[in-house]
Amino acid sequence: MGEEATFSRLEAEETPLYGAAKFLLCGFTEDGVRRFHAAAAAAGLAQIPRVWVETERAGELVGALFALPDGTGAGRSSELPRAAIVSGIPQAGLIRLMSLWRKQGGGEILWAALTPVSETWTLRRLLAELEREQRALRSRRGSRRPPR
Repeated sequence: MGEEATFSRLEAEETPLYGAAKFLLCGFTEDGVRRFHAAAAAAGLAQIPRVWVETERAGELVGALFALPDGTGAGRSSELPRAAIVSGIPQAGLIRLMSLWRKQGGGEILWAALTPVSETWTLRRLLAELEREQRALRSRRGSRRPPR
């Protein structure tokens, strides 16, 4: 598990992300689930299969979780951080979805695209890496703010 995570910027194009089209989702409240469905529909991604990951599955490999059937875990609670890990959708679709999520006031969410490296990690490891990246980005943004 010595692979390093890398962050790369999305391009506003129709090139699909790695893997088969699917959303891997965790940590959503009931209201968050409704908001996600609405944002996905508005982004033109309503037909994309969804797997809702329960807390007990955090130790499983991300690739194995992506192999679960559409609707797995729906309606079950999760104590995991709120995250959306996506595969196979157009990059422009993910950009639209992220923008709509922010505009509707969806709140904090960890976003990631499946990669050949991340599919070999456990979900717990991926979420920890995403949280670390989010803290680093917040810290960098905070240091660039002009003094008041």
